Amino acid sequence: MQSDFVNRANTEYIDQLYQRYQTDPRSIDPEWREFFSRMDWELPRPGGNGESGKSGRPTVSAQPTDEGSGRSATRSERRAEESSSRVNDLIHAYRELGHFIADSDPMGHNRPNHPLLELAEFNMSAADLDRNVGQGTFLGRTDGTLRDLLEKLRLTYCSTLGVEYMGIADKNQREWLMQRMEPIYNKPKFSVEESKFILNQLISAQGFEEYLQAKYPTGKRFSIEGAESLIPMLNTIIEDGANLGLDEFVMGMAHRGRLNTLAHVLGKPYEMILGEFEGHLPENDEGDGDVKYHLGYSHDRLTKSGRKAHLALSFNPSHLELVNPVVEGIVRAKQYHLGDMQRGRVVPLLIHGDAAFTGQGIVLETLALSEMPYWRTGGTIHIIINNQIGFTTMPKQGRFTPYPTDVAKTIQAPIFHVNGDDPEACVHAARLAVAFRQQFHQDVLIDLWCYRKHGHNEVDEPSYTQPLMYKEISSHRAARDTYVQRLVEEGKFTEADIERMKSELRERLDRAYAQAKESRPRQTIVTLGGIWKGFQRAGADWSAKTAISPEVVKKVADGVTRVPADFNLHPKLKSLLQARKEMGEGKIGIDWGMAEALALGSLVLEDTPIRFVGQDAQRGTFSHRHACLHDYETGKKFYPLANMEPNQAPIIFVNTMLSELAVLGFEYGFSSADPRNLVIWEAQFGDFVNGAQPIIDQFIAGAESKWQKMCGLVLLLPHGYEGQGPEHSNGYLERFLQLCAENNMQVVVPSTPAQYFHLLRRQIHRKFRKPLIAMMPKSLLRNPIRSWTTSSAARCKW
Repeated sequence: MQSDFVNRANTEYIDQLYQRYQTDPRSIDPEWREFFSRMDWELPRPGGNGESGKSGRPTVSAQPTDEGSGRSATRSERRAEESSSRVNDLIHAYRELGHFIADSDPMGHNRPNHPLLELAEFNMSAADLDRNVGQGTFLGRTDGTLRDLLEKLRLTYCSTLGVEYMGIADKNQREWLMQRMEPIYNKPKFSVEESKFILNQLISAQGFEEYLQAKYPTGKRFSIEGAESLIPMLNTIIEDGANLGLDEFVMGMAHRGRLNTLAHVLGKPYEMILGEFEGHLPENDEGDGDVKYHLGYSHDRLTKSGRKAHLALSFNPSHLELVNPVVEGIVRAKQYHLGDMQRGRVVPLLIHGDAAFTGQGIVLETLALSEMPYWRTGGTIHIIINNQIGFTTMPKQGRFTPYPTDVAKTIQAPIFHVNGDDPEACVHAARLAVAFRQQFHQDVLIDLWCYRKHGHNEVDEPSYTQPLMYKEISSHRAARDTYVQRLVEEGKFTEADIERMKSELRERLDRAYAQAKESRPRQTIVTLGGIWKGFQRAGADWSAKTAISPEVVKKVADGVTRVPADFNLHPKLKSLLQARKEMGEGKIGIDWGMAEALALGSLVLEDTPIRFVGQDAQRGTFSHRHACLHDYETGKKFYPLANMEPNQAPIIFVNTMLSELAVLGFEYGFSSADPRNLVIWEAQFGDFVNGAQPIIDQFIAGAESKWQKMCGLVLLLPHGYEGQGPEHSNGYLERFLQLCAENNMQVVVPSTPAQYFHLLRRQIHRKFRKPLIAMMPKSLLRNPIRSWTTSSAARCKW
């Protein structure tokens, strides 16, 4: 209702309405009822010095004219507006800060109040609780009193689900979240069937861990106990996500809860997991294999609605968060393969530990990639298993911020802080998260507050370092048991129903245990299926036919030297393009830049997509590439290799952000997921590869031996002591040679452009894939003595 409506009404009539309002508020129009409820807020309290008459009726006498309004504003109207403003400020404060006093911690160590949420901050007090204030901008129903409004705000924002979203700059995103939280007070009603869906998973999750503890008391399993609600949360994301159009979920997670996730989300058979405890590791034709809590798995799942969803959990080493960019790269490759340009069919789902999410820089690097055009995956769903401890380190020693998720505020993603002992709140958070991701194609985070029942692993004694914490944990009821009690009290299930579910689980586990003992089932890692069909393992012959015809040389040379007629080329680049044209005609020797252009240009003409990235990939650190030309007058970009002919394969040259670790991890993931693409990462200088060493050690050098996962990623490392001193000189050739074993990768030091040309083409023209580490020269790039002459071209069968 417009605030100036009172000025269009007769004052005596208003007085009569007000008397009726005092007797029976329902007897007058809702518009007037709202006005009087706001005005009541400003009437003098007993003993006060208010300006209204003794009857408490509104004063509507004329006041000074509002500036620019052309009318008189009444004192009561201004007071009503001030009251409304304070109420809306209160609502905004709860939306922004309510999470700080939410019931997030299962152990009960919650913050009881926040000074910025005290009534005094809004010029209110307890005496005002029963005054009519309306509901302001709050979208949930209230009875109009301040007391009820506060109760509904606390129910929405301070119960077992706290939400951080007011830092999001996008108004649509904030309103979308409000509309899905406030009308239901963040407490959706669950049907008996939905409650059973949750209960079954909690019984399975905890019962599985208890069974493993009984059968293998000294076996490491990195139990999920304390965070069992993760399982219904993940299954909700998959079920709801499939209904929202998602076909594939690519997951990455560390050890905690991994076996339980494999069993109850990805459907890995119990007998296979139990067999691994018996020592029956996956079948490997080659390599060394890996421990059971590093293994990946994939599964086609039929959801309750009848949709098929492909689930894949990526293999992960002990470096907890390294898998993050790898998963993102895999998802981007899958989206490319499926033509999913809207990024609505494949989603990355990353599960983190609280200490690692804060402590490992690759997390922030990966978040920084999330909105970069050539790295976007359309939003990642992040779940932090907030154990409130990292190995033996407490949060106050591991971070200085209230939450582990605070490092993610740079990307303005919504953050749901949810109590792991309230599985229904966890499921609600999961529904909001996947719906938000599909609606806005941006990252979203769930901070699952829980605890770690055992030590870092089950044979570790946590009470050595956290005696008080583990006294509390030892007497704390599991989420399963508190949920069972709740459902029984609500009359949804009986104790007999619960015992039957537990008994059925034990019977399934007993059968699986017997099978694991007798038939020794083992996981088979499929390496050459799907998009890898047609490829094979590397044998003794690593050669390939890599020569191209003179006609192709000329076609590529013409293509890379042709620019649009209205393009203003930089004066110094005119001579470079002229020289490359003459190289293609055989008039002068072919240098390194042209050899690279011929290799890449010929491959895209053969329908091989190419992804070439690095911090200076477009120009080349040593001004030798110039894959991207810039109009000297307008700055407009032109990529000659991408514009040779209409039907060629795509090729991109992209300058990356100043990161080696996450970017190389992403490119590794992309290359491992799509062997038909040539993926190249170039270090700005060879020694910069030092920042990406864990990706090289854990994935590039060892993935095939550990997990039978191959890739054809190319690393170009400018190398050589040429005037730079110890800086920017060494690409760590010796380190890569030390990592070589069992034909795991190729390490080369090419000395001519011809060698470089054939190395690049050979990566695609073999039926297997191996990483290629190339120590690239610096002084040789434009050295005419080491160029590729027409005679050397003839020896290479051109």
